[in-house]
Amino acid sequence: MSLIQKDMLTWYLLTLVMRQNSKPKPMEQTLREDATTSWERLCIYRVPQYLQENDNKSYFPQTVSLGPYHHGKDHLLPMDRHKWRAVNMIMARTKQGIEMYLDAMKELEERARACYEGPIGLSSNKFTEMLVLDGCFVLELFRGADKLGYDRNDPVFAMRGSMHSIQRDMVMLENQLPLFVLNRLLELQLSPQNQTGLVAQLAIRFFDPLMPTNEPLTKTNQSNIGKDKFFNPIADKDKEELHCLDVFRRSLLRPSTKPEPRLSRRRWSWKTRVADKRQQQLIHCVTELREAGIKFKTRKTDRFWDIRFKNGYLEIPKLLIHDGTKSLFSNLIAFEQCHIDSSNDITSYIIFMDNLIDSPQDVSYLHYCGIIEHWLGSDLEVADLFNRLCQEVAFDPQNSYLSQLSNKVDRNYSRKWNVMKAVLKHKYFNNPWAYFSFFAALVLLVLTLFQSFFSAYPYFKPPS
Repeated sequence: MSLIQKDMLTWYLLTLVMRQNSKPKPMEQTLREDATTSWERLCIYRVPQYLQENDNKSYFPQTVSLGPYHHGKDHLLPMDRHKWRAVNMIMARTKQGIEMYLDAMKELEERARACYEGPIGLSSNKFTEMLVLDGCFVLELFRGADKLGYDRNDPVFAMRGSMHSIQRDMVMLENQLPLFVLNRLLELQLSPQNQTGLVAQLAIRFFDPLMPTNEPLTKTNQSNIGKDKFFNPIADKDKEELHCLDVFRRSLLRPSTKPEPRLSRRRWSWKTRVADKRQQQLIHCVTELREAGIKFKTRKTDRFWDIRFKNGYLEIPKLLIHDGTKSLFSNLIAFEQCHIDSSNDITSYIIFMDNLIDSPQDVSYLHYCGIIEHWLGSDLEVADLFNRLCQEVAFDPQNSYLSQLSNKVDRNYSRKWNVMKAVLKHKYFNNPWAYFSFFAALVLLVLTLFQSFFSAYPYFKPPS
């Protein structure tokens, strides 16, 4: 055998060994590993394409990237130097080295990657560096500039300038960091103190300006965040917070012992989506309800979702609408659509309001009642906002916390006497003079009947 033949045989044997060692895993094992590692921890999703069809700008960050999905995009790179400023400030303040933070993130890398959907095209070093940079930046924002050594006129950390845009980007579904990453980074800074739940508390305070109510949790007593019965991150030991959007969502909703998972979902298709849109009517619009005699008034509570129907009045808490409301609600809906262990309470509320609002006149009346307050250009913009938010959302009205209330309102709406009474009031008694005219006509009718009676009576009963 020649030398060349020996080399070829050696190469062939090595190739066989390498192929044997690198042969694909059995399908069952691959599926089992995927189910136990990825899907179980998945909580930061890419927004489904069918939701982006409506308005993709509401889902993509415009100022700062957090996490891997939008990492390195050109229009977001200017904020990276401020991330490095945050890291340098932390290192100077704590007298620590960045290696300790990188090592800590390296330990969490596999767990953090499993939180994201699909493969992440970043090397191990780049991924851990991103976690440190983005995480330290978020924590510096949460903790505020006053006590951390930043200048009062700092363009980012002094809560001015681009802060509103940054806050809006930080509650986008595709722009999240796992909360356990933030918890670990804060522990490194403040150890050996017990920091359980502190990041969630800081997040609630930081996102206060985005609250859709003028009675936010954090305004009631900012020194006791985390002690209020409405949302206590420390007390919710059975519920691990997933990320900042999840914390914000939980702070909006009523207390619950455990989220109820939706065990099954209908197969999605264009036909079912169209059918869902026809069937997701929870309630009639404001104009129709008013014509049926149903009245509206503001309910005095800081829980904007807590709607009730009592004595013919539909009581709805005040809702504040600003230029960030569309993006906020869009991402909350997207999270509820994607995360299997999430309830659909925010989606239910928004669809309820979408049903109520069919026209600018509906918005105008709700504003008159004190239920809606907005800073948009016109009532038409508010109506358009709600009518577009849930256009592509799959939703079952029977799986809504408002379904019983809606049925109660619908029964009241369907009573013929209520409809007749409302039509009479709307068409014939819409001002005080109408009541006066009706009363005068009624008196005149009674007098005429008396006169006719006494005129005809002698013919039937002549005097004896």
